[in-house]
Amino acid sequence: MPILELKGVAKDYGSTSVLRDIDLAIEEGEFIAILGFSGSGKTTLVSLMAGLAMPNKGEVLLRGKKIEGPGADRGVVFQSYSLMPWLTVEDNIALAVDATMTGASGDERRQRVQKYIGMVGLSHAADRRPAELSGGMRQRVAVARALAMDPDILLLDEPLSALDALTRAKLQDEIETIWGQEKKTVVLITNDVDEALLLADRIIPLNPGPGATLGPAFKVTLARPRDRAAVNHDPAFKALRGEITDYLMAVGVERGAESGDGRLLPDLAPVSLGGPPKAYREAGRVNNPDRYVEFSQIKKIYPTPKGPLTVVDGFDLKMHKGEFISLIGHSGCGKSTVLTMTAGLTGVSEGGVILDGREVAEAGPDRAVVFQAPSLFPWLTAIQNVALGVDRVYPHASPAERYDIVAYYLERVGLGNAMDKKASELSNGMRQRVGIARAFALSPKLLLLDEPFGMLDSLTRWELQEVLMEVWARTQVTAICVTHDVDEAILMADRVVMMTNGPNARIGKILKVDIPRPRTRRALLEHPRYYEYRAEVLDFLDEYETGAHAKAS
Repeated sequence: MPILELKGVAKDYGSTSVLRDIDLAIEEGEFIAILGFSGSGKTTLVSLMAGLAMPNKGEVLLRGKKIEGPGADRGVVFQSYSLMPWLTVEDNIALAVDATMTGASGDERRQRVQKYIGMVGLSHAADRRPAELSGGMRQRVAVARALAMDPDILLLDEPLSALDALTRAKLQDEIETIWGQEKKTVVLITNDVDEALLLADRIIPLNPGPGATLGPAFKVTLARPRDRAAVNHDPAFKALRGEITDYLMAVGVERGAESGDGRLLPDLAPVSLGGPPKAYREAGRVNNPDRYVEFSQIKKIYPTPKGPLTVVDGFDLKMHKGEFISLIGHSGCGKSTVLTMTAGLTGVSEGGVILDGREVAEAGPDRAVVFQAPSLFPWLTAIQNVALGVDRVYPHASPAERYDIVAYYLERVGLGNAMDKKASELSNGMRQRVGIARAFALSPKLLLLDEPFGMLDSLTRWELQEVLMEVWARTQVTAICVTHDVDEAILMADRVVMMTNGPNARIGKILKVDIPRPRTRRALLEHPRYYEYRAEVLDFLDEYETGAHAKAS
């Protein structure tokens, strides 16, 4: 008999169908990963399993008995940590233990608390409060609290999605280790295909809603433990990864951004703000397109109570006009610092950044920046948010021409039917589309992208990567993208620039990506050198995983 079973389950909220026709049987000790994406009803599904919500149709059974409410036999870990901020790590976990071990002695309860604090590696931080912990440490507390209830089933609702790549990888390893020790049944909701492949026995997509349904199950037979670098060379891993990705793209990525009404972009050049000196221009010299952007031994030094801290130490790189660079490395390696110095938002301590023959000294519209959060004015419409910059760099254009520029790029990013919606009415993915449209509409000399898709689920991220690549192919703007996503780095870049850990971070390795453009994710997976490139980046990141002075690449 399955330990957990959903039979013909449907869930509606008012007139909105969230889930329908959900049939799922989970065996005891099995590790199931459900690939759910934004709007697919994944949290609703977990809530039904946990007994926090009741289905409108069908039934949810635990060991053959209908679930009628929450219970200690199901431990739940949500994306948000939900810790009591005034209690220590030990006290937060003790709450769960006291609630479930009512007949146990004080010593037995304390031993249970200490066991699970130790299991998630937080014995050194037992007396700290949540505000004193990193995001990864807080999520460890949430996992320990759920385990301390000694549940039959552990329900994990995207527990790692808010964490940086390195912390996420470490917690993935810990979850697999704990699962191996505890032999719990685990249901993991995730939007990360690689995470599912590393952890699960079965992977089941939850097709996007409304009225979300489960897709076909993919059985994962890869030997355990699964090393993320080693599986990259495994033909079975590659085949299954490609099969799952193809399925998800078929049901999701191509769900359709509207292409617009065929509007043409006006033939206008933006106003030049600054530029080379008059004598330079009159001499008829042309700036070298092979040295369009130059990073000349740039350093960033911050004063601290313990003395100067060199975050970036001698970053040196030359880019040619129209090149796309991906900048990748572990959290704290100075990637974003390099980007903000290039944007003129942060001063350069030593060295210099030269763009088209002119040293960067301050921010300007010749460098458009797209951040992780797009920083829109919530009370303005999409078209008004984009028009703010366009009006500044095209003051010589007519109002109709400026409107056409704004509308053209909003259509290119799939917002042709949402241009008049206020930013506050748009989803995260739609707001980021506005940010991308705004950046391209400025016709910048240099496009700077700081983890632009980091806050989005995988399906939306894939879709917007394709949108970005399509619009970039039309403009060929020189671009730098900071990312922690290896596949994203390879998909978009002509060269992947890998940074060593900070402090004193610098370029550790440069990988030239020789894959024809235009590129799509599907074409990337099929390219014969893709996994070779991927292995090279993963190996570099693995070398620097344990600290700034890991062995040289």
